[in-house]
Amino acid sequence: MCGITGVVQFGGGRVEPETLRRMCGAMIHRGPDDEGIYTDGSIGIGMRRLSIVDLATGHQPLSNEDGTVWIVFNGEIYNHAVLREKLQSLGHQYRTHSDTETIVHLYEQYGPDCVQHLRGMFAFAIWDAGNQRLFLARDRLGIKPLYYQRTSDRIVFGSEIKVILACPGTGVQLDRTVLPEYLAFGYLSGEQTFYAGIRKLMPGHSMQVDASGQVRIERYWDLPVRQSEHSHPERYYIQTYREMLEQAVSSHLMSDVPLGVFLSGGVDSSAVAALMTKIRRSPVETFSVGYAEDAYSELPFARVVAHHLNSIHHEVLVSEQDFFDSLPHLIWNEDEPIAWPSSVPLYFVAQLAHRRVKVVLTGEGADETLAGYSRYAFTLKNAAWDRVYRRVTPDAVRGAIQGALLDSAWISASVRRKLSHTFLARNGNSWVSFYFDNFFSAFSEKDQAGLLTDEALKECAAGAAYQHVLEFWDHSSGEMLHRLLYTDIKTYLVELLMKQDNVSMAASIESRVPFLDHVLVEFATNIPQNLQLGGLAGKRILKKAVQDLLPHSILYRQKLGFPTPWSRWLGGPRLDVIRKLLLEPRSVERALFRPSALERLFEEHRSGRRDHYDRIWRLLNLELWHRVCLEKEEYEPVSVTAR
Repeated sequence: MCGITGVVQFGGGRVEPETLRRMCGAMIHRGPDDEGIYTDGSIGIGMRRLSIVDLATGHQPLSNEDGTVWIVFNGEIYNHAVLREKLQSLGHQYRTHSDTETIVHLYEQYGPDCVQHLRGMFAFAIWDAGNQRLFLARDRLGIKPLYYQRTSDRIVFGSEIKVILACPGTGVQLDRTVLPEYLAFGYLSGEQTFYAGIRKLMPGHSMQVDASGQVRIERYWDLPVRQSEHSHPERYYIQTYREMLEQAVSSHLMSDVPLGVFLSGGVDSSAVAALMTKIRRSPVETFSVGYAEDAYSELPFARVVAHHLNSIHHEVLVSEQDFFDSLPHLIWNEDEPIAWPSSVPLYFVAQLAHRRVKVVLTGEGADETLAGYSRYAFTLKNAAWDRVYRRVTPDAVRGAIQGALLDSAWISASVRRKLSHTFLARNGNSWVSFYFDNFFSAFSEKDQAGLLTDEALKECAAGAAYQHVLEFWDHSSGEMLHRLLYTDIKTYLVELLMKQDNVSMAASIESRVPFLDHVLVEFATNIPQNLQLGGLAGKRILKKAVQDLLPHSILYRQKLGFPTPWSRWLGGPRLDVIRKLLLEPRSVERALFRPSALERLFEEHRSGRRDHYDRIWRLLNLELWHRVCLEKEEYEPVSVTAR
C-alpha cells in the first residue's frame, strides 16, 4: 500500500526530482515508511510506501532487468505468487519477492493486457522507455484511487488530488458544472472531480499516453450480467459463495505485518472476522466504533461477535464534539466534500486500529453485490404496487394525493419522509423520481432550480444531476435487481471505496475488501433475484453461507447501516451556527445559492415542518471544502461547534 505520483512533459522539458519530492510530501500519510523517485528527462514518477509485503526489498520505483520499464504501484495483487511461477517459467528473472515486480514482468510479457491477469486492488503507473509511453491502470471495482490532469504540455497524476495540486503550475478552481450531481447525490459518479481540469481514471479502465501527449483510455473490464437460462438450486449458490468467500478472505491475509478487522457487528464484517478466525485458527484483532447515543451505536452487536469469536477487541467512542472538530481535517484528506457522515467514525476507528496493526479487512461491498440495502426489495415491491396504482387511479387524483403528502401541515416531518418514498408520492413513469430522487437525492432537479442562483444555473446543463448515473442504468441489463446492483456498483460503491481508502490512509493503515474480489463479485451479482432477497431483507445467500460461524441474533438482526446522530445534533444553537456560516458574506459572495432559499430551508427545519438534515449536511460540507481545499484556510473547527 502506498501513494503514487508522476509527471510527463510533452515535447521536451525536464521533470526535476524536487517536483516529485514535493508531490510525494503531500501524501506522506499514505506511506510513512519509505519514499522513492525516478526521473529521466521529461518524465518522473514517485511513491510513498506503507510497507506491507516484502519489507526488505519492496522499494519503489522498481524496474525490469534492463531498466527500460519502471513502475510505481499502490495496492495488493493477491494472485502474484501464481503469476510469479508462470512468469519465471517463461524466463523472467526476479530480484525481489514483491507483487510490484510481478506487474513489471506481466507488462513485459503482455503489454497493456497485463491488467487482465491481475486479481486484487491496484492503481499503478508504468513508464515504458522503449516505447516512450506512460501506462496507467486502476482495478476493476475502484478500490484504489487514481487522478490525473492533462494540459497541452504535460500530464500529472497521483493517488490523491492534493498530490496533483502540489505540482507547480497547477490551478485550483471549482468546476461549477458538477454542482447538480453533488447536490443530488453527494458525490460525482463520472470522470469529473470538484477541481476544474482534474479527472479520475474510472474503475476497470487503463490509459496510455505517448510522448507527444496523445491519450487513449480503454475499459478493460465490465461487470458481466450473464444469467444462465437454467438457475441452480439454492444450495449450489450457498455452498459456492461460501467457498469463494473463504478463498477471498484467505488471499487477503497476505501480509508481513499485523492484520485486524473493522467490526461493526453487522453480517458483513462479522462474516469476515469469523472466516479470518477460522483460517488463522487463532484470535484476531477487532476494532469497533460507536457513539455515546445508544440508539445510534452498534457497539453492543460488535461485542456479541467479538465474544463469540474470542477476538482481541478494541473500541472507541466518538462524541459530538469529536465529530464536528474532525470535519475540516477529513475534508482535507478526502480532497472533496464528505458524502456521508459515516466517514467520521470510520476515521476514528482507523486511528484506533493504527496503534495495533497496519492492515485491516472490512465488510465493504457485500451490500452492493448481494442486495443488502432495504431499498432494493422495497423498490421491487414499490414498482409492483405502482403499476396497479397507475392503472386504477386517474392522473388528477394521483397528483392531488402527491401534493397533499408533500404540503399537508397535518403530517409530521418523519411521517412525510416515510410516505415520500412510496409510490403514492413518486412518479412511476420517471426512474429518476422513482429511484434516484427517492433514495439518493438531497436536492432534486426541481429543488435545485429554487436553490441555485441564476448565474450558477446558467453554468449547469439540464439533466446534469442524473447524466452519469443514468448512463450506467441504461447500460445495465437483466432483472430489475441486477440492474440496480450494477448501477450502484458503478456509482455509489465507488464513492464508498474512495471514502474508505482516503480515511484509512489518513491513519496510515491499509484496508482490504475481500467481498470485492472481482471473481466473487461476478458470481454474486448473477445469483437469481428470487434467491437474493427474503422479504425486505437482502444478503440471503451470505447469511445461509455463514450460519455455522455466527449467532442467529447477528445474522438476522435489523440492519442499521452505521447510523450517525447527525439529525439529532442539528438542534438548538448548532443549527444557528451552521446557518450563520452558510450565510456569511464570504459564503454568499460565491454566488452559488440564493440566500432566501437557504433561509427558508433552515426555517422549515427549525420549525419541524421538513426534515432537511441531509441537505444541510451537503451544504455545510461544500462550504467547508471551499475554505479548506480551495482557500487553503487553516480552518478552526470551533466555527461549527455549538456554544
